[in-house]
Amino acid sequence: MNWWSANRLRLIQNNLREIDAVMNVDLLIQELQSFQANVLMMNVGGIFAFYPSLLQHQYVTPYLKKDLVGEVLEKTHEAGLKFIARFDFSKAHESLFASHPDWFYRDREGREVNYSGIVHTCLNGEYQQEKSLESIAEVLERYEVDGIFFNMFGYQHWDYSGNYYGPCYCQNCRWRFKELTGEDLSDYSGPGHPLHAAYRTFQEQTSRMMLEKIHAFVKSKRPDVAISTYHSHQVDIVRKESNTSLTRRGPLWLYSASENVATIENSWEGKLISNCSINAVDLTYRFTGVSEEETAIRLYQNIANGSGLDFCIIGAFDGYPDQANLPVVKELFHFHARNEDIFGNLHSMAEVVLVKPLDSGAGEEYFGLFKMLKESHIVFDVVMEEQLATMVGKLKLARAVLLPGLQSPGADAVRALRAAQQAGAVLFATGIALERDADLLSEWFGATSGQLRLNEPAAYLDVTDARHFPSMKGRGWIISGDFARFTFHPQVECRITYIESSNFGPPERAYGHRVSPHPALGIFRREGRASAAYFPWSPGALYYRHGFEDHKRVVMDTLLELMGRRKLTTNAPASTEIFLHQMKDGNCLLQLLNLSGFNGTTYMKPVPLNDIQIELEIARPFMKARSLRTRENLHLDLCGDVVRISLPRLDRYEALVLEVPKTSQQRRKEGLPNEARNDLAQVEDDV
Repeated sequence: MNWWSANRLRLIQNNLREIDAVMNVDLLIQELQSFQANVLMMNVGGIFAFYPSLLQHQYVTPYLKKDLVGEVLEKTHEAGLKFIARFDFSKAHESLFASHPDWFYRDREGREVNYSGIVHTCLNGEYQQEKSLESIAEVLERYEVDGIFFNMFGYQHWDYSGNYYGPCYCQNCRWRFKELTGEDLSDYSGPGHPLHAAYRTFQEQTSRMMLEKIHAFVKSKRPDVAISTYHSHQVDIVRKESNTSLTRRGPLWLYSASENVATIENSWEGKLISNCSINAVDLTYRFTGVSEEETAIRLYQNIANGSGLDFCIIGAFDGYPDQANLPVVKELFHFHARNEDIFGNLHSMAEVVLVKPLDSGAGEEYFGLFKMLKESHIVFDVVMEEQLATMVGKLKLARAVLLPGLQSPGADAVRALRAAQQAGAVLFATGIALERDADLLSEWFGATSGQLRLNEPAAYLDVTDARHFPSMKGRGWIISGDFARFTFHPQVECRITYIESSNFGPPERAYGHRVSPHPALGIFRREGRASAAYFPWSPGALYYRHGFEDHKRVVMDTLLELMGRRKLTTNAPASTEIFLHQMKDGNCLLQLLNLSGFNGTTYMKPVPLNDIQIELEIARPFMKARSLRTRENLHLDLCGDVVRISLPRLDRYEALVLEVPKTSQQRRKEGLPNEARNDLAQVEDDV
């Protein structure tokens, strides 16, 4: 087993400035130990080397007076910590550009990007293709590092100030683009151009090829070294970030860490996810941290979804001007250290699968459905579209599979979704999914696209049918947003009437709406049961942008009707994020995170919630519920196959271990001496 396989990372990243080359390493180790961190990530090479490199292409920071990497590595290992070496080959010192201009990015006019003396390199140039491996080799041969991480891997089209420069048109990119696509890169001008799909494929293909080269090179030298970057291909630890930006378009995304972790944790077997909580409010303000409450939410969402902990600041802790978040970070790191056996071994109990589509245009639809499911306390997994074929077992266990804006799934993904539907899962499509795939629309949803999209002001959807939309009582028409004219087969039950646009002003002329013959929801039934639901409009995107509960209620009323009985119900408000997992020992872990302090723009202290009741549909009765925080037992009521749990108060977070009766084999195993117990465990694993 590799050192990272246990999934117990408590990682601190000190993102060093070149002036930190003289840092007090003993003080750093003391600080890491005060967090109970077990992994340190720190700059080693790339833009600047923090060790005395002998390579001509590796620029050493002039502030280096000692072998900082060597000292840090020795002392982290002495303290029982792992060390991940951080590289950044996306840029290099301007002195290298003067001697090797062919290694660097060029815009359409042939200009480089020089930002404060640091120049953008190109993935297809010799610096990244060959020299980066020489830098890695020097570090691996010199130092017993435990992992390597690559920052800003791939293609960089922006600088740190957010200025956009577009694709790289260097000679290396032109050659490779021609070789891989047969097209002339100089014809491509960016998003919207006919070659955009080919360029995106080119980016992905060449990035994967480089990752394969790095993987083969590193593992041939040191198979025990973990490889990590923000891409999932040929890496051991996928890194993601929960971060903020002062220029990012809203709304603020409350579920950043949950979504980041779930996309990897639910889509791959055996691949680790480490989601970094970036303390800085923005790249331009690296020395001001986000609020304590936002930091706590990110870190709790990390562990609640099955990841470890990951926290980053600029520079060293000594002299870092914003210390406000450090106490809550330490609190969570200590909590994880006490319970690391539990958090590293969580298994899905999801009843719904939400597919994350490859098409970036479907992002808002996906995020809106994610938010709806969270607020409705439906236990769900996220599976990335490209991983559907490997997650067939998970799909076949789901009661529903949600397809927000899915457009052109590959043959393997189609087979996986077809298997899920045949196993009993309801396919639930929103965001005008598959509108150009006539065969799948007909097979799965009994639908035919009219090839016409409408997005008119003053158009509505009629949801007055209380039988199907019980939560919409008293609500007649709701906003429609974009709408596509579809027709449905005779066996499809059509719901929701589209009300066509009419005058909305002046008020004296606000009338004249007409009922459209095209429905806004089709329920496809086979052999007496619903097998699919199709929404030819985008309720998820509307909810993500505007937050009208109308759209959530229509979607959730339909989903819950088609799912039947649900695994978890509660009186907790929508601002409570709930997680349910099975633990390695067969018990269950129920976690609740109080998000009531978030008002849409500000993260404040959550309002305490009292007398929360949770009902769980279970196969085996629970004996007791025990709080991981307080170690106290909670009251349980058992009624048939439903258990009721009473939580007197929820402040910020609670984790409850729900213990099931032990089997005779488990009781026998606990009575054995350690050696015999291990032998029995090995037999069970082999079986």
